[in-house]
Amino acid sequence: MSLLDQLHGILDGAGVLTGGDMAAWSHDWTGQLNWTPLCVARPRSTAEVSAIVKAAYDARVPVVPVSGLTGLAGGGFGEGAVMLSLDRMTAVEEIRGPARLAVVQAGVILSDLHKAVEAEGLSFPMTFGARGSARIGGLLATNAGGSNVLRYGNTRDLVLGLEAVLADGRVVDLMSELHKNNTGYDLRHLLIGSEGTLGVITRAVLKLVPQPRAYATAMVATETLTGALEVLNRLQDMTGGAVEAFEYMPRRYMQSHAEMFPEAQQVFGTDHEINILIELGAIAPRDVTPGTDGQVPLSGYLEEVLGDLLEAGDVVDAVVAQNDAQRGAMWALREAAAEIALSRKPLVINDISVPLDKVEAFLTEADTQLAALDPQAQTSVVAHLGDGNVHYTVWFGDEALKDKVMETVEDVVLSLGGSFSAEHGIGLLKRSSMARRKDPVALDMMRAIKAALDPRGILNPGKLLPE
Repeated sequence: MSLLDQLHGILDGAGVLTGGDMAAWSHDWTGQLNWTPLCVARPRSTAEVSAIVKAAYDARVPVVPVSGLTGLAGGGFGEGAVMLSLDRMTAVEEIRGPARLAVVQAGVILSDLHKAVEAEGLSFPMTFGARGSARIGGLLATNAGGSNVLRYGNTRDLVLGLEAVLADGRVVDLMSELHKNNTGYDLRHLLIGSEGTLGVITRAVLKLVPQPRAYATAMVATETLTGALEVLNRLQDMTGGAVEAFEYMPRRYMQSHAEMFPEAQQVFGTDHEINILIELGAIAPRDVTPGTDGQVPLSGYLEEVLGDLLEAGDVVDAVVAQNDAQRGAMWALREAAAEIALSRKPLVINDISVPLDKVEAFLTEADTQLAALDPQAQTSVVAHLGDGNVHYTVWFGDEALKDKVMETVEDVVLSLGGSFSAEHGIGLLKRSSMARRKDPVALDMMRAIKAALDPRGILNPGKLLPE
């Protein structure tokens, strides 16, 4: 019996797709990669995932787990593979308010989880532009970041437990609801961030936090990035760490946005070199209960700090959102970053991190070295400035320069003690970076783990680890 015949026996009529029905699973979101899978398998349960993977393991056929296919590193490439889509495993199985946790299947879309827990007065505090299509399994597999890592951490920090199917079809139950569990190797963290190369994550226990009862949002312009960090530190001190987002957009990005979205509301009346989106969130009654003047105290804190900084000259312009529409317009400005980055080709999407106080040095040196390499090179930059993560997209004139552009940026990053991958993962497109930059002993350890858990190499082959 062929593998396709076996899969048809495991799954219902809509569970196995072939031919033209696979179109949505045959390219990445960036448009850089295209492929032809053997088929798309769409299970409804962990038992079906196990049966699919076991059949593929016996047949020695590659399996590529996919979620929303919104990744930027080519992790979903699956030529000739069984594309294992969890898009029908979308149950929010349980929300437990007193324990502040949710039990979910891996196919749950992030924005759907947001809505489900918000109805209980809670929040799953992970958000980014692709939240309407990204699925929980993909977040876990890549250890996704986002706009509010500054306050809540990466995905890894928001997971109590998980369940996964290993390469031979066995199911490992790590569905702990405990905050402390010191019983040997932390296999949960081994699987998180492994990009589907060690197992297929099928369910998870996620941490929840109280839904903020008030937000205060502003756009601020400063003369330097060092000055912007002073704003961040002042706000953190005054609000007890209530800063949820601190996003940097330079002049060139703002100009690109205005050109691409001419109908969009412009925040400032003039161009500034450094523009920062700030958002505070609070739940305490003292911070969210409007005063006799109708103002929410949290907004008052933000206005007070910004007023002091304007008077001192540390801030050159500031606009505080007065309603949800203004807040939405500010966020729309930042969340257009991917569209702007992908508007030109050829390109290299760099997702780097450096210490917070070295972001300015990175941008200065990287711009200088790229100009020397290719006078036609231009960049599109945004940054999660509060955690040192810079999205540094390079547009260049000659496709033959692609590897050299990547190496040039890596050289600058490594000289500053940074990382060439902050939150997008390695996938297919950054394996050369792993070969050049990752400690050889660390790579040997990773290969040993891969060989132990997937001896036939069927799980997402050709990703993460260099040849």
